[in-house]
Amino acid sequence: MKQLQYSFVVPIYNEEANIPELSRRLSSVMEDLGGAAEVVFVDDGSRDRSLSLLRQLHAQDSRFCYLSLARNFGHQIAVTAGLNFSRGEAVIVMDADLQDPPELVLDMAKQWQQGYEVVYAQRTQRRRESWLKRLLAYTFYRVLRNLADVEIPTDTGDFCLMDRQVVNLLNSMPERDRYIRGLRAWVGFRQTAIRFERDPRFAGEEKYTFRKSLALGINGLVSFSRVPLRLSTYLGLMAAAIALLMMLLVLYWRFFPSNSPLTGYTAIIIAILFLGAVQLISIGILGEYIGRIYEEVKGRPLYTLAEIKGFQPTSVQVPEHHRPDR
Repeated sequence: MKQLQYSFVVPIYNEEANIPELSRRLSSVMEDLGGAAEVVFVDDGSRDRSLSLLRQLHAQDSRFCYLSLARNFGHQIAVTAGLNFSRGEAVIVMDADLQDPPELVLDMAKQWQQGYEVVYAQRTQRRRESWLKRLLAYTFYRVLRNLADVEIPTDTGDFCLMDRQVVNLLNSMPERDRYIRGLRAWVGFRQTAIRFERDPRFAGEEKYTFRKSLALGINGLVSFSRVPLRLSTYLGLMAAAIALLMMLLVLYWRFFPSNSPLTGYTAIIIAILFLGAVQLISIGILGEYIGRIYEEVKGRPLYTLAEIKGFQPTSVQVPEHHRPDR
C-alpha cells in the first residue's frame, strides 16, 4: 500500500444529511493535496442511516474507511478512536457538519510543509449563531486561557492538522476525560493558527447542546487547571475570616451596647447559610476531581468497536479489548 501522507478523522453521530456533501468535498480536497490520503470516519453509535452510508462510501472508494463504535461514547472519545486508527503522516481532525470547511485543509497542509507540527483553525466569526452562544463561547475561552496551566488558544475547536509525532503522543495518553484541544496545546511543538469564518451547519440538528457544551467546558477547566481546588481553599479562608469578624461583633454587641442590634436569629441564620454554601461548593469542586480519579483507576477501555472497514490487520496497533468480535 502506498505510504499515506494525510488522514482525515471525522466523528459521525446522526449525520446522514451531511455525509454525501461532506464526502464530495473531501474527495475534491484529497485530489488537490498532492499526496496519498484516507478518511477515517468514526460512527459514534448513530441511530439514523449514517453507518449504512459509510458502508456504501467504502464500497465505492476504498480511501473512505470507517469504524463503528459499539455505542455512543461521545465526541472526544470518537476523535480519539479515529486518531488511534489514522495512518497518515499528517492527521486532520474535523467535524462532519461542514462548519469546518474541508478546503481550509489545503492551507493547513502548506503550514505543515513549512515545519509546523500543529496547525489549528481559529474562528474569527460564528455565522448564524445566537448572540448568547457567541458571548458564552467568547467568555469561556478567555477564562480557560487565564486559568489553565498551559496556554490554550482562544476561539479554537478540534479542527486542526497534527503531525504524526504529535498524534503518537496523544495516542499514548491513557486518560479518559479527554479535552483534545487542551492535550494538543499541552504536548507543545511548533504551532500556528489559520483564521477563518465558521459557516453554519450544512444540514441536520446541532449535536452540542448547551448541557453538552457546559460539560465539555467544565471538563476542559478541571483537566487543565488546579485553580478550582484553590478556589475552595480561598472560600474557606474567606469564610473563616468572616466568621471571626462576626464572633467579635457578637461579643461586642453582647457586653457593651445598652441597646444591642443583635435581635432574633437573623445573624445566626445568615452565618449558617453562608458557611453551608461554602461547604457545598467546596465539596462539589472536590467531587469533580475525585470523580475523575475514580474513572481513571477503573481501567476500562476508552471505547469498544462493533465494526471496522478499510484497515489492514497490521496497519494499526489496536489494543485487544478494542478489537471487534467480527
